[in-house]
Amino acid sequence: MSVQHLPYTQEVEQATADVYARIKHIIPKIEWPIHAPYIAKINELKKERNAVILAHNYQTPEIFHGVADLIGDSLGLARMAAETDADVIVMCGVHFMAETAKLLCPEKTVLIPDVTAGCSLAESITAEDIRKLKQQYPGVPVVTYVNTSAAVKAETDVCCTSSNAVKVVESLGTDKVICLPDRFLAHYISTQTDVQIIDWQGQCEVHERFTGAELREYRKTYPGIDVIAHPECPPDVIEEADFVGSTAGMIQYVADNKPEQVVMVTECSMSDNVAVQHPDVNFIRPCNMCPHMKRITLPKIYESLLTLTPQVDVDPAIAEKAKLSVQRMLEIG
Repeated sequence: MSVQHLPYTQEVEQATADVYARIKHIIPKIEWPIHAPYIAKINELKKERNAVILAHNYQTPEIFHGVADLIGDSLGLARMAAETDADVIVMCGVHFMAETAKLLCPEKTVLIPDVTAGCSLAESITAEDIRKLKQQYPGVPVVTYVNTSAAVKAETDVCCTSSNAVKVVESLGTDKVICLPDRFLAHYISTQTDVQIIDWQGQCEVHERFTGAELREYRKTYPGIDVIAHPECPPDVIEEADFVGSTAGMIQYVADNKPEQVVMVTECSMSDNVAVQHPDVNFIRPCNMCPHMKRITLPKIYESLLTLTPQVDVDPAIAEKAKLSVQRMLEIG
């Protein structure tokens, strides 16, 4: 996709002044003339297209605070997609999120600004893998992380996210559950419930890189620091953390506790985005970036809205089954 260069004019400066005032302590002034023209144009195009931009917490600040209409974690974005009355949904996240939006809103145009924005977890398991597991463990329900393809969701009893995984598992009323595909999330669930968890050897390429030793070094360097971690992290990281929760839960922790300094053990753009709302908190940033999330950029969002491409579609035969597993998750909450 060729990307147009847009000029930074006085009109653009005025149109984006309020946005920059909110994020000026996160984005250097010298960078603003690069971002501002796209922010101005995207916000104009949204009105013309009756479009809504959904942005995951791992998107960069100029997207998250500059053009997003709805923001959140994967569960929050799924709920928002189901409720929006826009004609066009632009998913600023990764491909499985756009697929989930399409499952819930089949009549809407769903765009993802870069179709190569994938996910190591989604790629770690296939529909055939689940069919084999169901043969190996007959009658055992399958709970699949929402970070998976629609084809995998179609083989699933119910989806979950990191924020409701334990609740979903326990809602099934069984003594044994297959939890896929993140082995670290499955391990965390197993510490929070008496249900026996059968796992899969998938993992997130961002969260798997954190270590407990790394966090202990942060405690030495920054005495009194709050360590909050995502449950996709390895067990030694979970053991070292003061709080473990989804991205939404981590954001709420900062809002409720207002720590003097904190390290959010997750994708590094999230710290930038939360810091906008909490300028008095010192965020120590262990910068492990998701290469897939970073494929989404303002120029690509602009081109996507301009051309209404690339569109995300799901095979109707797969979509019907996959939608059921997502809807069950939303009903559980």
